[in-house]
Amino acid sequence: MRFCRLNDWRNMDKVVFILGATGVGKSEIGVKLAKQFDGEIISSDSVQIFKGFDIGSAKVTENEMQGVIHHCIDICQPEEYFSVFDFVELTKKKIAEINAKGKLPIVVGGTGLYIKALIEGYNFGGTDKHDKFRAEMQKYAESEGADKLWQLLFDKNREMAEKIEKNNVKRVIRALELCEFGEEQTKTQADFNYLIFALNIDRAILYDRINKRVDLMVKQGLFEEVEKLLQRGISENCQPMKAIGYKEIVEFFKGNYSKGEAIEIVKQHSRNYAKRQLTFLRGINDVQYVDASDRGIAFKKIEAKIKIFLQQ
Repeated sequence: MRFCRLNDWRNMDKVVFILGATGVGKSEIGVKLAKQFDGEIISSDSVQIFKGFDIGSAKVTENEMQGVIHHCIDICQPEEYFSVFDFVELTKKKIAEINAKGKLPIVVGGTGLYIKALIEGYNFGGTDKHDKFRAEMQKYAESEGADKLWQLLFDKNREMAEKIEKNNVKRVIRALELCEFGEEQTKTQADFNYLIFALNIDRAILYDRINKRVDLMVKQGLFEEVEKLLQRGISENCQPMKAIGYKEIVEFFKGNYSKGEAIEIVKQHSRNYAKRQLTFLRGINDVQYVDASDRGIAFKKIEAKIKIFLQQ
């Protein structure tokens, strides 16, 4: 549990975080807690923010939400670029709005960099949107071409330009915007009080759950989902299509994997990602680990600690 100075903390927003590896059961417990404490959920999943990327991201369905309001889901088109800075700024705004309604914000997810940046108060050198500048750059791209627009970025910041495809005009414009108006990267203290829980289960059980989860995704239509996205003209190089569960299926459609190979590689990459998530969690301060082998018992432990947190 994290506190600020005694004369400040009473006026600060409160937030609960439910973290953990993919497949550990974060969404289920998050919804139960939101119902118990009149809360709203903020997703911190870097793929669920994109429309159309549902099965591969294990996006919560309306039925699974059980009437609980969820934020930061389906807020971007596939070709848009959503950065860590964008997540931090949006989430801070949502936290303030939810607290202002007298409700409890519950951040649920597994994108560790998002959480670390939010908790540790990083400023990644971002900037607010500048509509006039974006319109000017869009007009330039239409008149001079995407290549010349990209060259503008290359001249300003070669390292940034080399990470973006020339034909991804939206990302190039955003990068130019950062070059033009961005601040220096800084690290400050988060301006809210928080309680962080990380769900944890035996590694072998977790990996088995992940394997079964991938099999379920395939049954639910993962291959068909990716095929439809490609047929819509969604680039394989857009941000969400590079995520685990999508990039491997793209390779299947390109003829580089058999269907069975693609499935096994998704499982392997998902297990590797879960391991990285657990490693990343160890670098976040004040994390309280909760054994989630029995989700009912885990919920009661977390519930008891949140009650104390909210009463303080």
